[in-house]
Formats: sequence, structure tokens, C-alpha cells
Amino acid sequence: MTNVLSYLENSSKVFPDKVAFADTNSEITFSQLQKRAMSVATNVIKYVKPRQPVVFLMEKSTLTMTGFMGAAYAGCFYVLIDPRHPVQRIQTIINTLDAKLLITDAARRKQAEKMGFEGTLLQLEDLQDTEIDYTALDNIRSSMLDIDPLYAIFTSGSTGVPKGVVVSHRSTIDFIDVFTKTFAIDENDVIGNQAPFDFDVSVKDIYSGLKTGARVEIIPRGYFSFPTKLMDFLVERNITTLIWAVSALCFITTMNGLEYRLPTELKKIMFSGEVMPIKHLNKWRSFIPDAMYVNLYGPTEITCNCTYYILDREFSENEVLPLGVPFENERVFLLDENDNEVTQPEVLGELCVSGTALSLGYYNNWEKTNQAFVQNPLNKCFIEPIYRTGDLAKYDTDGNMYYVTRKDYQIKHMGHRIELSEIEIAMNAVDGVNRACCIYFEEKQRIIAFYDGTADKKDISKELKQVLPVFMIPNAFEHLETLPMTKNGKIDRGILKNDYLEKLEG
Repeated sequence: MTNVLSYLENSSKVFPDKVAFADTNSEITFSQLQKRAMSVATNVIKYVKPRQPVVFLMEKSTLTMTGFMGAAYAGCFYVLIDPRHPVQRIQTIINTLDAKLLITDAARRKQAEKMGFEGTLLQLEDLQDTEIDYTALDNIRSSMLDIDPLYAIFTSGSTGVPKGVVVSHRSTIDFIDVFTKTFAIDENDVIGNQAPFDFDVSVKDIYSGLKTGARVEIIPRGYFSFPTKLMDFLVERNITTLIWAVSALCFITTMNGLEYRLPTELKKIMFSGEVMPIKHLNKWRSFIPDAMYVNLYGPTEITCNCTYYILDREFSENEVLPLGVPFENERVFLLDENDNEVTQPEVLGELCVSGTALSLGYYNNWEKTNQAFVQNPLNKCFIEPIYRTGDLAKYDTDGNMYYVTRKDYQIKHMGHRIELSEIEIAMNAVDGVNRACCIYFEEKQRIIAFYDGTADKKDISKELKQVLPVFMIPNAFEHLETLPMTKNGKIDRGILKNDYLEKLEG
């Protein structure tokens, strides 16, 4: 198979009248999705050529899926832009893509018109019933390669400029085939989609459903502020599978959602994006003990995930989950600062990945691409590209690999090298601490710990002194009602740092 459209076409043939995607307002069957997508494609090919971007400015929905698949049928790749983004960021992404076509929906039409976009602006609702040009679409399909781009997702850049990670059909197929097989996802599953469609976690929801015939229920973003609505949704829609960001699972336990209503159909609970606090994980396991729990790891640049760990034992609150084993057809290894492979226990190395699942790099950004996607320094004989993740990891004495921190989270404080994540793990184990985040202010030589929960600062400090050396105890503790989150469900360290600096200056 060389094209993800084969997933849709196979499921449309086997399950023509089965609901493929549903949201709170609509649902669409596999056969409807295929037909409407081909109609969309018939319109798209009038404005853009194959292998070019089609930009969507809209919320996630069943309608959005017809747009994505329509772009694929046109031989193009899709890029979703969150309409909540600042105008400047939206324009930066559009300019980076040199986009010629912007598609929106009725709800966002006026916003799109005010963007000053100089290309063609279309409304998606108007494109779904066009008579299909089968000949034109067949010609495009016959010329497509599996290395053609399927989608691009823009991640934050260290310079403040977003980077567009471009992923091919082949990489998506390579990963999804293994992912669905590894976790036995099939047509009987109902996947509860939490992730935004411009976040790579959603790729697992979308294409697991298209490949297997599983139904994907699109959970509204707003439900993750209302735990009763969220739990009602999971129960009433008979959700069996969650592939969520860590923060989304923590939201439910923090808000006592499991006490309110228990989603008894849940069989698979997978999480990624950040280190899972064991306190929250254990609460999930106490309420739903028979589900399979999976720790997933991997950046957008390698198509979703490269390692997984299926929990096979109990964990105490001061432990860390291992990264587990590489997915089939992916090589995961550690390199030290001199590009030598790290194999001995307790020695930090940068986590690197090789395999077909590697993305095509950053769109229109050769400088960043060439920094991160490089030749494997361990291979002097033939071309073997790897992705350097920027994550530091280590092996334990049993050969298990553990994530430790980001390279830029490792600090030098009071003459000691410190991993801020080690402090965070210790804080997360303290009673009354919901979640914690530590930031180092280098100019002031101070470690500041931010947390939410009911714990008293003095009690936190006292407990940390029982497990950490003095030089790792934060210089100050900042209690917040809630920790700020990025749209992708990670703690927003940038906001914490800026707000604290403003507080000092004020």
C-alpha cells in the first residue's frame, strides 16, 4: 500500500454504512466520507497542483475530515491552522507555506476574509456536492508516490518562528500499521479523540479509525473544561480507546471525574506528551484496573511515537515510567556529546531515531532541517538519516530506557548539573501537589517551582529535603490556581517564566 486513501477506500468497501467520524453535531459514514472527499478534491485541483499545501482554518469536526481527505485525493497535503491562533502566527504559517488555497467553513468565513490572504478562499460546505471528476483524480492518483507529503503540523520553534513538520504517506502507513496491530485496535473500537487536529496525537485517532473501521468520536475542546460533560460523553458514546495527552488524563483525576461517572467500556488508555505523574496514573488504575495502560513516547518529527511501554506492574509515586521498546521498524538509541553510542547504565545520552517513520523535515526551512535530521554518525557506509530529538535519556541496570529531560532543561546550578525533571517528579509525589513545573532563572541563579494543588510550601520543601540534596531544593515555590497549558496539553513553561519575570519587575 502506498497511499493512506487505501485505508478509507478499504473501510468504505467493508463498512460502507458504518459511522467513521462523529462530533456533537454530525456524523459521517465511510462511504459518505469517500464520496464527499472526492468532490472536495475535484474543486481543489482547480487551484493547486499535487504536492502543494491546502490550508484549513477551522475547528476539528466531521466536516474537517472531508477536507483532509479531499486534499489527499487532490495529491496535496493538508495543514490545519487553529483559528484561535494570533493573526501574526497564522500569517507566518501561511507565508512559510506560500499557500495558494485557504479553505474554511461558515463559522470562520468572516475571520478568514479579514486575514488579507491573497490566494483563493473557499468554503468547505460548498465543495462537498460537486460532480466528481474521476478521470482527473485517477490521473493524479496514478502519479502519486508513497513519499509524497500527506500533512504538515507546525510546532513551536526556539526562535519564536513555528516550524512545519511535513509527514509523508509512507511514514504514516508505516506507523499506523504497526500501531493498530500492537494494540489490537479493530472495527469494534470507539476512539475518543481529545487532541486538536493540528497536533500529531490526532493522527493516531484519525488513521487508526480509517484503517480498521473503528469509529472516531470527536470530543469538543470545551469539554476539557467541564468534567461532567466530558465524562458523560465518554460513557454515552461508549468510548473504548483513549489516546490522549497526559494533561487531559490528569484533568479528569484532578476534577474527580472518575468519581462522578465511570466509563466502563474503556479497554485501552494511552498517553504521551509529558511524563505521566504516577499519582494520577494510579488513580486511573484504581478505578479502571482491567484496562491496558500504555506510555507512548515520540516527537512529531518521527510520525507520532517511536517507543511504547505497556504497564505490567504497580508503580510508586516517586517512580518514573520507562519508555519501553521501539515500535517495529524503528531504531532508537542514545548518543553522547561526542556522537558515541551510550549503552552503559545511568549515563545520559541524546535520544535518536532511525527508520521509515522519520518525517520529511521542516517545510521551507533547510537550516533547522539540517540541524535535526542528520546522517547517523555510527554508520560510515551508506545513507541512514536519523532524527536527533533533543531529549536526554538513560538506561537502568536492567536495560530499560528512561526519559530524563530536555537538553535545554539540564542546568548548572551551584556547581552541580541538575535535571529539573527530577525535582518535578519528587514534587509530584508530595501529597497535595497536583502538578509541578520547575524553571531555572540563570541570571539570578534561582530554581523556581510552580505548582497547583492544596499543599503548603513549607511542607513541600520539608518533604523534598527527604529525597533531594540541598542544592536541588527550589529557591522559591509559587502556588497557582492552575498551571497554564499549551493548546497541545503541555505545561506552558514560557508563560510561567514571563509571568514570574513580570511579577519581579512589578
